[in-house]
This record gives sequence, C-alpha cells and structure tokens, in this order.
Amino acid sequence: VQLQASGGGLVQPGGSLRLSCVASGSIFTINDMGWYRQAPGKQREWVATITNAGRTNYADSVKGRFTISRDSAKNTVYLQMNSLKFEDTAIYYCNAEVFGPEEPYGVDYWGNGTLVTVSS
Repeated sequence: VQLQASGGGLVQPGGSLRLSCVASGSIFTINDMGWYRQAPGKQREWVATITNAGRTNYADSVKGRFTISRDSAKNTVYLQMNSLKFEDTAIYYCNAEVFGPEEPYGVDYWGNGTLVTVSS
C-alpha cells in the first residue's frame, strides 16, 4: 500500500490550495483518513481527520479555514485550505488506516509529504 500526496506549492497569505492524497495497492477498506503537518523546527501536528462515515474533526488552528473530504471509491482524501496564513507553512502528510490482505487488523500508512509555503 502506498499513499501519494500532491497539491502543495507557494501561495500568498489569504490564498487557497487543495491537497490530495491517493491510497493505492491491495486495499479492502480504509477507516480514518487524515492530514498532519510539520513546520520547520517543529514537531509534526495533527490537522484534520475524516472517518469512513464522513465525520470530520479539525485542529483549532485550522477550524473554519480548512475542509477535509474524501472519495472512498477512489481511496482519496482531500484538504481544501482557504485563508492561508504564514503559520500554515509546513510539509503536509496524509495518513490512512488501511485494511487489506496484508493488513487484516489495520495498519496506519503515511504518505510522502507535500510542501505548502505561504509567503508574500
């Protein structure tokens, strides 16, 4: 199983970006999918999670500005980021709890990071 994130880039404060993350491989189902981020010199922090039922949760720092969604048929999770701030600059990582023939009890997989830089 692999998770491939994309969509990062350079954006001005107040701008928007949409991140995507696709899970591929032998997958039966995916439970929670989420996004984390790691800013320079800081620890990785949780950003948002979406369950397979579509329930969402957000870190206070992004609530009201970011929206997480998923297309379960495509094993894809998205992060729409609006009203971006300087402090949103970070490498963003996707995460998914995958169940498959090699993961009968579920395994957390991490995607590659995609860099988001908010700068004027």
